[in-house]
This record gives sequence, structure tokens and C-alpha cells, in this order.
Amino acid sequence: MSDGTIVAEDAAATGAAPDPTPDVEETAAAPQEPPVPTSRAGRNLPAALAVGLTLGLSLIAILLFVPKVFIAVAGLGVGVATWEVTKRLREADVLVPRIPLLVGGQAVFWLGWPWGASGVLGAFAATALVCMVWRLFDHGLGTAPKNFLRDTAIALFTLTWIPLLAAFSTLLLLEPDGNLRVLTFMILVVCSDVGGYVAGVLFGRHPMVPAISPKKSWEGFCGSLVFSVIGGLLTVTLLLEANSMIGVVLGVGLVAVATIGDLIESQVKRELGIKDMGTLLPGHGGIMDRLDSMLPSAFVSWLVLSALI
Repeated sequence: MSDGTIVAEDAAATGAAPDPTPDVEETAAAPQEPPVPTSRAGRNLPAALAVGLTLGLSLIAILLFVPKVFIAVAGLGVGVATWEVTKRLREADVLVPRIPLLVGGQAVFWLGWPWGASGVLGAFAATALVCMVWRLFDHGLGTAPKNFLRDTAIALFTLTWIPLLAAFSTLLLLEPDGNLRVLTFMILVVCSDVGGYVAGVLFGRHPMVPAISPKKSWEGFCGSLVFSVIGGLLTVTLLLEANSMIGVVLGVGLVAVATIGDLIESQVKRELGIKDMGTLLPGHGGIMDRLDSMLPSAFVSWLVLSALI
């Protein structure tokens, strides 16, 4: 089947005028593909659900049967998310030191296993220092770096945003019944996402912060609160066998920080002029697009559960 360019060229060669009428038989015979269902956010909804269920069930199985494997899986996710963010930053001419962030970020995440919070803090401080020195001399000793303060500050932001916050999931896992604690916080984040989506689609009328995320509504936020508090009551009571009011505190806290985490990533993407950090997960974007609310939630879960249980 010829395209329009070839038809025009043939007509010019023969001196005949091109026929503007398309071939009726070819047009009628062309198969019409059904539209792919999408969410209000413009996502491929079936793909998003399939990926979400697969990831969720896999993590549940890992936490219940081989909990230490979770550290390796989460560490891989941290590495990929860091790569996605540094790639996007460098595309925007923000020259963060990628190698120190990738290697040092893994140290920040993994050293919580043998040495707890001290290992995390030590690795974070060392990586921060290496990032400063790396960016200072990455053009050689004879050339002064440009945008040193900006690039170094964003590198430290990235180091805090991803590996440091993620390291609290390792610290949480290493506590008594740690696998159930990690499972609890992950369930509550999912409850927050589902409640926010359902309430936002059905009742969303009042934007929360339209300048940052136009699709977020106060109705969706209330839905997140309801779902997350109910999820907190059930998980803390049934999984952790603790006071149900701890579930209320945890549910409210996670909705707040999960929403903030999502808004932070939305603003970063807005400033970079992109929709997603990556393309690895169909219907979701990149790994970082799935971790944005999980990362601060890991820290708050560790803080609340360590203090109250």
C-alpha cells in the first residue's frame, strides 16, 4: 500500500494529477484497533493493574517466606530509581555525579543490614563528601566547575530522597516481626493510593494543589485517609497484634507523607518538563514513579512503629 508521498511522486513523473480519493476497498478493509482503556491520569489501565498486582503479590510472597530477599529486591529498586533520576537530571544539564550516587546510594541502603542506623548514617556522610569532591574536580584540576553549588545540592537532595529514605525499610525489616511491619506499611500506602483514586474519580471537585498536581483533589485526600485508617486498624491489630490506635496514627501519618512524596516528585518532573521518570513499568512509568510515596512512608513507619510497639 503506497503512502501519500509515493503517490505524489508517481503523479509528477507521469504528468497526471494525484488522486485525492483514498482507495475505498483498502480503507474499508483496514482493521480498527479497539482503544486501550485509560485512567483519568492518561495511563494504560489494564497494564497498570497487571503490573501492580504482579509486583504486589511478589513482594507479599517474599516478605512472608524469604524476608531477607526483600533487601536485595529493594536495593535493586533503589539503584534503578537513582539511575532514572540522575539520567533525567543530566538530560536537563544538571550534572550530578552519577557514579558516586549509584555506588554510594547502594552503600547507604545496604549498610543498614550489618550496622543499623550507624551504618546508614556513616555511608550517607561519606557519599555526600565524595559527591562534593567529585563534582568539584570532574572537569580536571585546571578548570573551575560551573554550577557547582546547584549540582552538588541536587545530588545531596537525590541521595536523601532515594537511598536514605529507602534505608529505613531495611531498618524496619530487621526489627522483631520486621517482615510484617514492612508489609503493614506497604499495605497502607496501597490503601492510600486506592482510596485517593476511587474518591478522586467519583467525587473529586476541589483541587488540592493545582499549581503542582492538577489532578489531586481534597476529596481524593479524604478517600486516602478513610482507606488508610481502616487499613491501619486492621493490619496493626491482625498482623502486628498491637493497639489498634497505633494503626490510626500510622494510617494518618502515611497518608500525609505519601501525598507529600507524590507532590515532591510531581514538582521535580514539572521542573524537568517530563511526565514520567522512566518507562520500565507499563502503565506506571519508571521505578521512581512507584517509589515516590513509598520512600517517605518507610521512614515514618519505622519512626512510629519503633516508638509505639
